[in-house]
Amino acid sequence: MRTTRTKLLIATALTAGLGACSTVDRLNAVGQPPAMTPIIDPRDRNGDRRITMPMPREEVTSYQPNSLWAAGSRSFFKDQRATKVGDIVTVLIDISDKAELTNKTKRSRKSDETADVTNLLGFEGATAGKLLPEGFDPSAAIGLGSDSSTEGDGSVNRKEKVELTLAAVVTQVLPNGNLVVEGHQEVRINFELRDLSVTGIVRPEDISATNEVKHTQMAEARISYGGRGQITDVQQPRYGQQIVDILFPF
Repeated sequence: MRTTRTKLLIATALTAGLGACSTVDRLNAVGQPPAMTPIIDPRDRNGDRRITMPMPREEVTSYQPNSLWAAGSRSFFKDQRATKVGDIVTVLIDISDKAELTNKTKRSRKSDETADVTNLLGFEGATAGKLLPEGFDPSAAIGLGSDSSTEGDGSVNRKEKVELTLAAVVTQVLPNGNLVVEGHQEVRINFELRDLSVTGIVRPEDISATNEVKHTQMAEARISYGGRGQITDVQQPRYGQQIVDILFPF
């Protein structure tokens, strides 16, 4: 019990410390718009974490004698689409999801068992007053019954619509030629900062002639759209309420 209480006090102290640091930062920013993050190498944002995926055998590009065409080339003339680290590709995000589910379950079961003792080797009359209480009715000696019922209803109705366009940078070229892209964008309007980020893996073949790729053609896509500022801060519960929601067991 003491160990649990100690852990609880430590967690509360750490949370209060983090909240205090955040409070000081917010007090220092009173009257100031949200600070925008500096432009950095996208690889540094994730600690230069390399991505490893299953790869086929590497194909070597070869040139035929008296030919200007190279095996494995995508076009005869120079291709302006993203192909190497540092190139920029436009990501088109068009999410239009709708899900509607309805489930209903109903189950009922009833059982009844009855047993009587009308004859007991001729002693049913003699033993009624000695071993059994007065007024005992052998015809209703045992009676069992059970009744159970279960009923449940559930429904899901969800609809999402997001349309965005974001430029991403090629941060890595995988051995099979697929491109790892990552993009980050911030837009500040008055005292509210909109934050958009996207990362994923795309095939060069899926990039259109206008150097655009759809989010549905990205593998391992991670799309984040949110914001921070005065309006977002008002919509969030206070730190004390969040702590109570986590620790209060009822």
